[in-house]
Amino acid sequence: MAGQEEMSKVKITTKTHVKPGKIIGRKECQLVTFDLPYLAFYYNQKLLFYKCGEFQDKVEKLKDGLRVVLEEFYQLGGKLGKDAEGVFGVEYDDDMNGVEVLEAIAEGIAVDELAADEGTSSLKDLIPYNGVLNLEGLHRPLLSVQLTKLKDGVAIGCAFNHAILDGTSTWHFMSSWAQICSGSNSVAVPPFLERTKARNTRVKLDLSLPPNPLASSNGSAHQLREKLFRFPEAAIDKIKSKVNSNPASPAAKPFSTFQSLAVHIWQHVTRARNLKPEDYTVFTVFADCRKRVDPPMPESYFGNLIQAIFTVTAAGLLLANPMDFGASVIQKAIEAHNAKAIEERNKEWEAAPKIFEFKDAGVNCVAVGSSPRFKVYDIDFGWGKPEGVRSGSNNRFDGMVYLYQGKSGGRSIDVEITLEAGAMEQLEKDEEFLMEV
Repeated sequence: MAGQEEMSKVKITTKTHVKPGKIIGRKECQLVTFDLPYLAFYYNQKLLFYKCGEFQDKVEKLKDGLRVVLEEFYQLGGKLGKDAEGVFGVEYDDDMNGVEVLEAIAEGIAVDELAADEGTSSLKDLIPYNGVLNLEGLHRPLLSVQLTKLKDGVAIGCAFNHAILDGTSTWHFMSSWAQICSGSNSVAVPPFLERTKARNTRVKLDLSLPPNPLASSNGSAHQLREKLFRFPEAAIDKIKSKVNSNPASPAAKPFSTFQSLAVHIWQHVTRARNLKPEDYTVFTVFADCRKRVDPPMPESYFGNLIQAIFTVTAAGLLLANPMDFGASVIQKAIEAHNAKAIEERNKEWEAAPKIFEFKDAGVNCVAVGSSPRFKVYDIDFGWGKPEGVRSGSNNRFDGMVYLYQGKSGGRSIDVEITLEAGAMEQLEKDEEFLMEV
């Protein structure tokens, strides 16, 4: 076993930087109210792994594609900065280092092993910037990429500074990079970089790094476990029809796939936690606001245009009622989050800026990030679709859930959940949750 363990170690072999392939000049763009709360989150980590050979050729192709895609997405090649008034922004200049690219070898790890792994511990060494706060983007690259040679393929681990972009922008960048590597000459949909069009308030923040940022990185003193649960199309359809089986009235709006799966997760996690009936439980979703703001922003808006939507109920009510009770609580909260609610939230935050920490997600929470709408399995750099797409170990706390499009396609959804170890053990035994269809 020791020999096997030796083999599976990931060894970084080189570190280089990649800059846009043309002169951009000096550019500055202030961060806006939608961005700033995430300064004390951690770099957002994504991992894609592919079956392929010719590692060195792939590395050169990826770097060449990166040079081209950064001509449009140049902010990712910049740094965080602060102007004379203490307002945070993204700064780019041609003499900056650009995107960090690490090359690594892990020839003891096979792609199928990664694809089958339901935890995240084996993925950790394949993604850079574990435990690195977004605020460190003041002196670190805003994007770090690790390209790892596997036994029979390549792993692409990316760490994006979450203070400058959300999931929609992350996957817009990834798909643009893949298109260039697959033969496109230019980015099909350039990023919309004028983030002040969404909000133009200048908020001064006095922030410094905590003395020991890692001490709080898990947001919990308890032992946490992470696990991937795969819900095939048939299970998703079954959950959705169950939630919609008893409409409150003929005119009632049906619950969406997201709302149905969300209440399924919320109920079963609440049961697994063994809460008392009177204990509160919070459901949080990080919602895309591009089409909710007034005026609406384009899908290609580059930055964070998300807000956390919170709703709360008592554990007893959530578990004693049919699923449509919890689904209705979620649906109402999401529908109420219109342009007016977003504006009020922004004004409230600007009057008393509060930097998010995990404990702010709420008591006994289930917090959903990412979205199955992102076409993550379409990220093809020219050697086929990924065998797997996962999140790294950053930004995980008790109750954090990431949803991804399922690899089997259609309406299948992969659900990554982080829970306190005892609750995870209960959830793994819960046949109604697992929906074995």
